[in-house]
Amino acid sequence: MASLINKKLPHICDTVNNTVIYCYLLTTGYSPDARLMPYLELAGFGSAALTRMFDLQYDLISALVECWRPETHTFHLPCGECTVTLEDVALQFGLPIDGYAVTGVSAIAEPAALCYSLLGASPGDAELTYSELKFTWLKANFQHLSDNATEEELVCAARAYIMHIIGGVLMPNSNNNKVHLQYLPLLADLRSVRSYSWGSAALAMLYREL
Repeated sequence: MASLINKKLPHICDTVNNTVIYCYLLTTGYSPDARLMPYLELAGFGSAALTRMFDLQYDLISALVECWRPETHTFHLPCGECTVTLEDVALQFGLPIDGYAVTGVSAIAEPAALCYSLLGASPGDAELTYSELKFTWLKANFQHLSDNATEEELVCAARAYIMHIIGGVLMPNSNNNKVHLQYLPLLADLRSVRSYSWGSAALAMLYREL
């Protein structure tokens, strides 16, 4: 049987030229208020909220890039093949891997009204572009909560932090500075958020980027 691996296909390692790839770690940029943790746990994002920055080993990442084969979605190593699985996502992020598919509309009819209803605040035109929220706006409005914050304000802040996790860690865009509003309607009821397979969505995004 012919090998599934076609060495003639373009591969990212062809542009590396034996140099070390320098990467950056995606992060939310701030830690959640302790009062938000019960709501994040309720939504199934409690473990993901504990994700922190760490030192990257650039030489190891460069070596893995050269071993990645897009035809099989696996790393080809001297000891065999390996890849990232749903089990890895579940163990490292604690995200649900069963349930409904994470889907949403690409265009939001009334983005300002949606933000106001679920976040309690709506960004100005300069901060809300093409149905995306800027991380700078999320951080400025929800990082610091008042000592007498109401339950509704805490729920809104929890939704904002989950949006930051989705766009800053799990499913970032190319600029890593915005998150699409299509995920916000899925956070309307925090009790039903864990009914979606967020782990599958994160893994699918990882495979696409690889």
